[in-house]
Amino acid sequence: MSPPLHLKPAPLRLILEIAETGQLQQAAAHCAMTQPAASRMLAEIERQCGAPLFIRQPKGMSPTEIGTTVLRRARVILREMQGMADDVQALRGGQAGSVHVGAVTGPAVGYLTSSVRAIKRDTPEADITVDVMPSRELLGQLSLGQMDFALARVLPDFDSREFLIQPLRDEKVTFCVRAGHPLAAAARVGLADLHDQEWIMQSRGAPIREATMEAFAAAGLPEPRNIVNSPSILFTIAYLAQGDAIASVSEEVAQLLMRPPVNAGFALLNHPQDIRVAPYYLLSLRRRPLSPLAARIRDAVIRATRVTPASPG
Repeated sequence: MSPPLHLKPAPLRLILEIAETGQLQQAAAHCAMTQPAASRMLAEIERQCGAPLFIRQPKGMSPTEIGTTVLRRARVILREMQGMADDVQALRGGQAGSVHVGAVTGPAVGYLTSSVRAIKRDTPEADITVDVMPSRELLGQLSLGQMDFALARVLPDFDSREFLIQPLRDEKVTFCVRAGHPLAAAARVGLADLHDQEWIMQSRGAPIREATMEAFAAAGLPEPRNIVNSPSILFTIAYLAQGDAIASVSEEVAQLLMRPPVNAGFALLNHPQDIRVAPYYLLSLRRRPLSPLAARIRDAVIRATRVTPASPG
């Protein structure tokens, strides 16, 4: 086995400059070296290679066969080293890298979407993964280090001391129906009017469903009995569109469905009671500092949540 060559970037740049200019003096100047220093460096390179890399001629220097091989490799090595430096700089500046974040549905629709889009406009090569799921699943993945941060609620069976906690917002519950629903044009719809209607809701324990049921209880009404259970927002939209069911959804989801460019043919019932869900937070692990790219997305989300969204027209 041949002994390894211990060549640093400076010698590689020198021999590339010699091949480009054909003159040791010009190559030394391009590398900000004196000619004697360049001559000594070239002699050391050739000593390590065990053969001359250039033919010295009166009109200049040209590569030998071995020199041509070394030059080809040197170009690749320097290009890769520059690429590595560029990658490191991009990662340090939050201009590249991979990020995995998660959110419950409301903030995912209302704030995370716009924040990710803003980052991707500036950093198109960023590898961003977004999961939308209940808080329990989000906290589980976050605790295992599988996510960078999550927009979720703090649950009592997780140790909140694990997390850095940034308060964000609560969610307003709205009642969504298809635009042609018999109650869509009603000037005012009370909970008593809605009790016997068909509903589609998230599973028991989901914050929006629990807030809705608490509102019925506060009005002295039992829970509605005609309920389809589904955690899927896509199935909920399809079910609403094909019948007269009512869905309790976050205001952010309702705005997405009703506003341009979606304009999906849905309406909100004119229900006067203000129903709110417990606040959600931006959570990250104390033991795992965010990468620069993840920190950029986090900051964009925080800025977005400080702007109160307008009500749909």
